[in-house]
Order: sequence, then structure tokens, then C-alpha cells
Amino acid sequence: MTKLSVNINKIATLRNARGADNPNVVQVALDVERFGSQGITVHPRPDERHIRYQDVMDLAKVVTSEFNIEGYPDQRFMEMVRLVKPAQATLVPDPPTAITSNNGWDTITHQSMLKDIVAELHESGVRVSIFINPETKYFEPAKLTGTDRVELYTEPYASQYHIDRDSAVKPYVEVAELARELGMGLNAGHDLDLHNLAFLKQSIPYLDEVSIGHALVCDALYYGLENTIQMYRRKLEL
Repeated sequence: MTKLSVNINKIATLRNARGADNPNVVQVALDVERFGSQGITVHPRPDERHIRYQDVMDLAKVVTSEFNIEGYPDQRFMEMVRLVKPAQATLVPDPPTAITSNNGWDTITHQSMLKDIVAELHESGVRVSIFINPETKYFEPAKLTGTDRVELYTEPYASQYHIDRDSAVKPYVEVAELARELGMGLNAGHDLDLHNLAFLKQSIPYLDEVSIGHALVCDALYYGLENTIQMYRRKLEL
């Protein structure tokens, strides 16, 4: 079964636009779980333009599904993860000014650094996933870091899906097979939506988890949050 983890960053963006507490991020996370999400994902950034570090602390007290914290592993991020001990930490190579995650790790160049970070997170009992491009050259070096999983960066798949979905998914199937051979779990995320999600799942049936935020929140404006989560769940069950 592929789990759906809902990224609630966009909920925090909406809240921050007015400077108050509506919508309440913690309440939305609880409702998202009640509506069928199997995980909650957050990605706090240094400028706290959406999820704030205090949000992470507040969410850690109440989230009962898998809590996944994404981020660049600087000192503040590592201290937060050690304190919160989420189910999973997803390491991304974003610079502080990045609008969104738009590239995976160069696990060749950064292998030594990532190996140390993974070991430190494992000492805290946290599962680790490394955000990675669908290029075979990065997978064996990723394995050598000791990471439990890799998260496939799926924006290239999403952007090409409506042009030629078979060609779009081909490199993902290839690297997914490699990751499986190497004994690493598989997550996926970025620009997945109701149109392209089912085909990705059908092509890589052993995906462990998908993390979806922006598209899901946009769909919820039309379909409602509970219905939207169930729609995404059904796409993963086809």
C-alpha cells in the first residue's frame, strides 16, 4: 500500500497572509488525518514564510499518523528533528531562498556529509529519506549514505505527463527498480495531482509514500478537503 502524506505548508501560507490563526494549522492537520491522510508533511524554511518552527512543535504533540519533516539539514533543522523525533526526516538540498524544492541531492559530491547526517538522525530513531533526481548515477551513492529511503523528485514526470506519459515515467521506473535492488524504500513528491498520480502508482506499484500539498489544497477549494483526500486515496488504490 502506498501511503498518502499531506503537506500542509499551503495551509500555513493562507494563515500567514492575514497574520492571525485562521486557518488553524494544528486543527487542519487533525482534520486531514480524520479525513483519511496517512501522514502529515511539513517543510519549515528559515524565513518561516509558511510553516513556522513553533508549528512543528505544536504538531508533534498531536499528530498520530506518520509525521514527516522536510528541510535542508542545517543546525536549526537538525536540532528541531532531534527534539521532535518525527517518523521521518526528508533531506532536501534547497538554498534558503528557494520557493519550492526543485532539485535533488548530488549524492556523489555530498555523500560524506549526508552519511554523517543520516547517522546522526538514526541515533535519534528517525527514519531518513533523501530527495533525489531520477538519475541512476545518484542511487548507489545514496545507498552508501545509509539512508532508509529516497524520495523521487517528480516535477519532470508531471511536466511531461500530458505530452507522453510513457516516456515521462520511464526514467522513474528504471531508478525505482534500482532503488529496490539496493534495498532502499521509495517515496515520491512534487507536482503530483489527480491527473498523474494513478499512472505513477501503477507504473511503480511498490511506492511506500507520496507527499502532496499544493495540488491537493488547490483541489480542496473545489471539492472540499475531506472529499479531496479520499479522491487522492482512491488514485493510490487503483
